Amino acid sequence: MAHLLRLKGKERQHKGSSCLLPFAPSRMWASEEEAKCSSRQLASEGGFLRRCEALRRRWLPFRPRRCRRCVAEGPYLRFDNLSDALKKLKITTTDSTADSLEGCLDCLLQALAQNNTETSEKIQKSGVLQVFASLLTPQSSCTAKVANIIAEVARNEFMRNPCVDAGLIPPLVQLLNCKDQEVLLQTGRALGNICYDSHEGRNAVDHAGGAHIVVDHIRSLCNKTDPASEKLLTVFCGMLMNYSNENDTLQSQLINMGVIPTLVKLLGIHCQNAALTEMCLVAFGNLAELESSKEQFAYTNIAEELVKLFKKQIEHDKKEMIFEVLAPLAENDVIKLQLVEAGLVECLLEIVQKTVDSDKEDDVAELKTASDLMVLLLLGDESMQKLFEGGKGSVFQRVLSWIPSNSHQLQLAGALAIANFARNDGNCIHMVDNGIVQKLMDLLDRHVEDGNVTVQHAALSALRNLAIPVVNKAKMLSAGVAEAVLKFLRSEMPPVQFKLLGTLRMLIDAQAEAAEQLGKNAKLVERLVEWCEAKDHAGVMGESNRLLSALIRHSKSKDVIRTIVQSGGIKHLVTMATSEHVIMQNEALVALALIAALELVTAEKDLENAQLVQILHRLLSDDRSAPEIKYNSMVLICALIGSEPLQKEVQSMAFLEVVSKLRSHENKTVAQQASLTEQRLAVES
Repeated sequence: MAHLLRLKGKERQHKGSSCLLPFAPSRMWASEEEAKCSSRQLASEGGFLRRCEALRRRWLPFRPRRCRRCVAEGPYLRFDNLSDALKKLKITTTDSTADSLEGCLDCLLQALAQNNTETSEKIQKSGVLQVFASLLTPQSSCTAKVANIIAEVARNEFMRNPCVDAGLIPPLVQLLNCKDQEVLLQTGRALGNICYDSHEGRNAVDHAGGAHIVVDHIRSLCNKTDPASEKLLTVFCGMLMNYSNENDTLQSQLINMGVIPTLVKLLGIHCQNAALTEMCLVAFGNLAELESSKEQFAYTNIAEELVKLFKKQIEHDKKEMIFEVLAPLAENDVIKLQLVEAGLVECLLEIVQKTVDSDKEDDVAELKTASDLMVLLLLGDESMQKLFEGGKGSVFQRVLSWIPSNSHQLQLAGALAIANFARNDGNCIHMVDNGIVQKLMDLLDRHVEDGNVTVQHAALSALRNLAIPVVNKAKMLSAGVAEAVLKFLRSEMPPVQFKLLGTLRMLIDAQAEAAEQLGKNAKLVERLVEWCEAKDHAGVMGESNRLLSALIRHSKSKDVIRTIVQSGGIKHLVTMATSEHVIMQNEALVALALIAALELVTAEKDLENAQLVQILHRLLSDDRSAPEIKYNSMVLICALIGSEPLQKEVQSMAFLEVVSKLRSHENKTVAQQASLTEQRLAVES
């Protein structure tokens, strides 16, 4: 059957993504218009990670209450006041009232709002971080502010490890057990920011058991739709995202906790909350790469929820976020079918129709992503067959219209889609009978000179798959497919070379006339011999050897054998007999047996130089050799003794002893051939 054509889809820019959680106790966007403006800005920033960073800017700047001393001195905090506040905090456990403590914390928060980096450096140098650990208690009225300060300083990469070293993680994790929503909010921010791109931070949170508590909170808050609960859910989702980003072990831990069904439920209930929805999507993107996660996703209604959410989106960056989740999920065959049934294909076709004639950067990106995802959905057997609908499906017909398109992206996607539809004989026969071959040849003609390599590769892939059913071979040869493919013989691109070789090999299978015609083509054979030495491209080298063998096996032509001998191809067939793949070994031995039977004198010198006799002795002596390899090796030995120099080699290597042992081989065919070979060798000796 046809090999599945694997398309990886859009090159994702990252495995997962993480974002800082600078959620301060201020309101969200002052107006819907501000939110829309920010979203438009994000589209130009590019990259999923940058978008996640931009989530930080989706919250209004923090405006903490200034302490009395600062108010008197105007709108800007003087750093001598900051130094005083830091000094007071260092002695707070023995010599400060709650009011003075709050005033100092307010000073720090205002300083952080004005210049986060410089203030964080002063906080680190002052040694106050160690003091914070003792202030993080549920009983303290300042706990939320302390956690807020930690969250703010942890926005700086250089502060995350010091926060861990100061012992802040265990008390922060303990605060996750309190009931105060403001404390929970700031604690979630602090832990999330410390985990951002910090191996040490994640390990500390892991050892303290923070993830378990956060997952439990998300479960308990899942059904609550009040603004405070949704804000807290957003922070907790972001914390888990930063905690597990690009860490397979921690991602697996969350999956084992059953976080995926909870997050999917969250997406459905809170789909109107943009911030929470985006955080869920990024969390999905982090988790969706693992195979174990796809299995869990398959048992949820994720496909339905994502498609429903996708249909509502207008802005490019929002669609892109959903695409980033869909692509890894669609690698699972069960989810492929769920996405098809949920109506994703119709969404993708609509995007293609809207963007195909546009030259805007966002539209070009959407066109590529949508068409690539369409091809990915066709990799599933059930989803592919559902969309094929006996060749009469509207989706199949739309895909056919992409092939003559002027868009290289649609040409590529159309050809790949045909290659994926051509994964069973019924589909292949239907498509060939309905003229698809001519469409693909026309497409190839448009890309002969300085053409698009990916389109060439895709069109050749489709032709190769279509050529697999026996009834299609003669039809495709009559249509001129072999001639169309040979136009790319000059290609220096290994992917194109590989598919070219595979297509020709499929076409000549059991087609003697075509095999002879191609086998006498000196330019083709010379190119094959050249590619047989392409050690940097194992696929091309293997396919070249197999096509060389196939030309002999299917034509059984003396002219073909002479052409191959003259081009120096014999040594490659002998080397092929030592392949690690039994099928290639066997193909080589059959071709060599035909050479020995039809043109032994012509090939005699090349066979001797390639040390064929020694290789056959090794194959027969090796207990690991498959029965068919032993059988065909003995057939070949019998043919080779018709040559005087080769017969002398056979006699010098004590083949009789090796062959006589095979008379008791468990395979009866091998045992019978051993008896015949032994008799022949005895007569010749």
